[in-house]
Amino acid sequence: QLQLVESGGGLVQPGGSLRLSCAASGFSLLYSSIGWFRQAPGKEREGVLCISRSGDSTNYADSVKGRFTISRDDAKNTVFLQMNSLKAEDTAVYYCAAERAAWNYCSGDTRTYEYWGQGTQVTVSS
Repeated sequence: QLQLVESGGGLVQPGGSLRLSCAASGFSLLYSSIGWFRQAPGKEREGVLCISRSGDSTNYADSVKGRFTISRDDAKNTVFLQMNSLKAEDTAVYYCAAERAAWNYCSGDTRTYEYWGQGTQVTVSS
């Protein structure tokens, strides 16, 4: 069955770093754009970054510009989110999602994505 599994979340102090992983099974990441989203309590799910099938990345959250980077390891069929200089406002559940294969928007909108991981909690606190 098609599956996305996030890992790497946890508790980190402000200014610290985390690397989240999104491991895909049942399909190749080359067939779909992969987006990272996050959702804090009481807030809408927010698009953060997307990596297209061609490997191009798009940033949808101004607040993470220069701090977060998306990348892909084709051999491991895994997408990563490197998060540096973390702030308290980065605290959220982080999700990876696969966009519908028929579309190539690599969007920051949840509506273009078909498959979702379970999410991993990132807490930034001293």
